[in-house]
Amino acid sequence: MSDNQVILRGRLVEREALRHTPAGVPIVRFRVAHESTQSEGGVARKVGCEVRVVAAQTEARLLAGAPLGSDLRIAGFLDRQGKTGKQLVLHATRIEFISDN
Repeated sequence: MSDNQVILRGRLVEREALRHTPAGVPIVRFRVAHESTQSEGGVARKVGCEVRVVAAQTEARLLAGAPLGSDLRIAGFLDRQGKTGKQLVLHATRIEFISDN
């Protein structure tokens, strides 16, 4: 089993300060709020959620200076939080800033 890919568009609602792991890898943790209309069983349905996200390396540096409220498209994969956690976290492998201008 290997498929684990997520693409999510949302608004940056919370961001921690950039920090470094003991190995020196820059990381930043943040939350994104998502709202959209999706089709389920042929019926349109409004959905919304807040998702915890972690970014490392270049993506962490990119996000570290982003203002709250920024519109983002995040691609990545899901993993549990911590080694024994049960909460899901989206690990960002690509972050794009979206401008609707």
